[in-house]
Amino acid sequence: MSEFALGQRWISDSESDLGLGTVVAVNGRRISMLFPASGDQREYVIGSAPLTRVSFNPGDSVESAEGWSLTVQQVVSEDGLNIYLGIRSDTQEPEQLIETRINHHLKFNKPQDRLFTAQIDRNDWYTLRYEARKLQYEYQTHPLVGLAGARTALIPHQLHIAKEAGSRVAPRVLLSDEVGLGKTIEAGMIIHQQLLTGRASRVLILLPESLQYQWLVEMLRRFNLQFAIFNEERCGEYDSSEENPFETEQLIIAPVGLLADSDKRLEQASQAQWDLVVVDEAHHLDWHPDGASPAYLAVEKLSRLCAGLLLLTATPDQLGHQSHFARLRLLDPERFYDYDKFVAEEAGYSKIAEQAKQITSNEDLSDAQIAELKKLIDQHGTGRVLFRNTRASVKGFPVRCVLPTEMELPSEYQAAADWWLNRHPDDASAKTVEPLLTPEFLYESAISGDIEWWKVDPRVEYLAELIKENKHEKFLIICARASTALTLEQAVRVKFGLNAAVFHEGMSIVERDRAAAWFADQDEGCQLLICSEIGSEGRNFQFARHLVLFDIPLNPDLLEQRIGRLDRIGQRHDIQIHIPYFANSASQTLFNWQHHGINAYAHTCPAGIKVFEQQQAELLQALVQNQYEQEQISGLIDAAKQQVTELNAQLEQGRDILLELNSKGFDGEAIAEQIEQMDDDTRLVAFMLQVFDVYGVSQEDKGEQCIAVNPTEHMLEPHFPELHDGGMTITFDRETALSREDVRFISWDHPMVQGCFELISRGEVGNNAVSILNNKALPEGTYLLELIYVVETSAPKQLQPGRFLPPTPIRLLLDKAGNNLAEKVGFEGLNKQLKPVNKQVASQLATALQPQVHALIQQAEEKATAEAVAIIDAAKEKVAQQLGEEISRLTELKAVNPNIRPIELESLAQQQKSLEEHLAQARVKLDALRLVVVSHG
Repeated sequence: MSEFALGQRWISDSESDLGLGTVVAVNGRRISMLFPASGDQREYVIGSAPLTRVSFNPGDSVESAEGWSLTVQQVVSEDGLNIYLGIRSDTQEPEQLIETRINHHLKFNKPQDRLFTAQIDRNDWYTLRYEARKLQYEYQTHPLVGLAGARTALIPHQLHIAKEAGSRVAPRVLLSDEVGLGKTIEAGMIIHQQLLTGRASRVLILLPESLQYQWLVEMLRRFNLQFAIFNEERCGEYDSSEENPFETEQLIIAPVGLLADSDKRLEQASQAQWDLVVVDEAHHLDWHPDGASPAYLAVEKLSRLCAGLLLLTATPDQLGHQSHFARLRLLDPERFYDYDKFVAEEAGYSKIAEQAKQITSNEDLSDAQIAELKKLIDQHGTGRVLFRNTRASVKGFPVRCVLPTEMELPSEYQAAADWWLNRHPDDASAKTVEPLLTPEFLYESAISGDIEWWKVDPRVEYLAELIKENKHEKFLIICARASTALTLEQAVRVKFGLNAAVFHEGMSIVERDRAAAWFADQDEGCQLLICSEIGSEGRNFQFARHLVLFDIPLNPDLLEQRIGRLDRIGQRHDIQIHIPYFANSASQTLFNWQHHGINAYAHTCPAGIKVFEQQQAELLQALVQNQYEQEQISGLIDAAKQQVTELNAQLEQGRDILLELNSKGFDGEAIAEQIEQMDDDTRLVAFMLQVFDVYGVSQEDKGEQCIAVNPTEHMLEPHFPELHDGGMTITFDRETALSREDVRFISWDHPMVQGCFELISRGEVGNNAVSILNNKALPEGTYLLELIYVVETSAPKQLQPGRFLPPTPIRLLLDKAGNNLAEKVGFEGLNKQLKPVNKQVASQLATALQPQVHALIQQAEEKATAEAVAIIDAAKEKVAQQLGEEISRLTELKAVNPNIRPIELESLAQQQKSLEEHLAQARVKLDALRLVVVSHG
């Protein structure tokens, strides 16, 4: 250690964040050090002080306390103080700077600065940094960025649609897959892809108020996207200020009624600039040539201002062809401006459809036939803006086994129903009818005795027997009301000793997750989950095959939602649908109409809701009048059958083979295979476990391929990406994540992984190291310098620079003569031979070789710059080739398919031009270095 003198500048090896220290007193064997930047003062014992002298060499740039910089040419010493002679950067005049006047706030974050000020990192930290750089480069150049990380099963048609629409600039499409085929997942994949690739940053989702929570959960649990729910109350908080509430968040979910019912809110939403607007249940947007609903007009205003637009509906053409045209009109009003012309144009597509039918008449298509179909699809009318998959075209659905059980209506329930109807005479509205379908609710409302409803309800005994007969099976039980679910759980636990989880709207997100996780646990979980109606929204329980409808919903779409919790692609068993209903009651009438009229239990019935709306008045009347015998409502049932048959025939006749092929795609299975390969890449697990170790995150194996990770007091960074104080349980296994919704699915797309890449690249951890190479084939004292440079551009994220020039690592390995041995000596091979060295010895080695290392760094910069030029040129060629080909393809297609919007071509051309400009400004910087010294000890 150097002799101490007043005014010298030193840095603390153990507290580098204190900044530059100044020696203010030397008393015998003790010194006092003041750190002006932080205001701290420390006392040290000479000889054991963890301090490193701060000194600069010719060629270095050093900043003065006044803010000007000096390029050092010569260093002289006077009374123990360094005086730096050189040229001022601002005046280009000769100047001198004594070390007492060096800037107190000087940060030593460059690899070489930290190396020579004894801020030397461990060898494994350095290895982690280089590994992170390589993995980040591979990730950003992967074609499936944003598509592989969703907590979803790998279903080909969903992956095809998400990749097709999500890779576009400002996609404007109608997603109209049938119920159970995953429109919400497709939309989420598109949103996720657009956000991660930088194509979008602000997203607004509009929907019926009842679906807000479902979407919030889906976006968070499946895609790690944190949306904010907006309502009038939240917006009203900003009324007293000038701030636009819709500009306070990037990702927003709001009921469409919020904008339809308030000109003020609509105007505020319109002023906020949206990259993507998503509208669920878009068939509720009413339009005809003579007028439109407020909801339609609100969406229409936004659609003209936003870049991308996704419309979701399972019934694209069932509310009439004009209604279908109205939604296409929202997507592109210039293209779909006249309904009569649209009808005439569609008639011309029949020839193309016939061509498609002829080609697809053979099950096994040749490559030439597939190429011909792709060409037809590209040129086809609405094929670019409309995606629709049907259960007929997508295989893999289970069989529905309908298992009704008729029960005697308890006299107490009959009395409660009579009481209710007497209170509502001559009222056949849905408000009057729906309580008749939940007799336990009426009983509690009408009878104020001590006997609880479950003690008189035969469904409870039926349920217990059913579960005991299938003791190794999971049961999902859905009832309309939360109060029913809570009481039913108490009943089966107290009376029959059965463990059940409850799931209802009064629970927090965490409580719902715990309930779902307990139900999903195959070894120690509960056998049944009792849900209120919210249980039929959003969650996926396809690991179970038994569904008990404790009551029957009036709306056929709601019934389909309930069954859809189990009837999904990926369900491996036939679904057992148990329907306990009361004889001589509204539930018997409704069951007969739904089962025998519209066949809503055995099969999906897209036409069911339209038939229900047409027959609603007569059906409600029958329910109120207790016309429970099938003969009494045979007219309604026969009419429903006929209407469903006619509507299905219309749908079949209107089937567009080419549209179905476009929606199903030819690449879905290949995409799924690619994602499976990404899932199987063990480097992600190894990388994240190493990051946890280095940064001090606690890990505990929880079994079932799950790990509990928690923050500790010893973390290198106070805030680790995505890790909250309570910790979390994670898995890298997709199947585990699908069955355990309380577990976070960690993929390359996950914000924790991306946050770790950012944490490492922006920080200093691992940017220098010193290691010993025990190799007797080399003379002792021989040294090598390994340098990691990074080529990068500052292009904005929306240009997707990562596709062409992500931060690209360049590795050099120089011997003392400046020869680059990197190609001959690989990183892994060298790394295995190296041994760590303690910090004191490492600092001594670095100080001893400081002049030589400086000289090698200067030589390395020239070599790295030469390699960077080749990398940048290759990126420019890639931009010209990929974007140029896409522009040419779309330009040619525009001549035959007017659905190619001008903005797509303009955006691609602008992207190409901007990328070329930014690539011309790309630079190379030193990211990390490692000094390797040969020792025979």
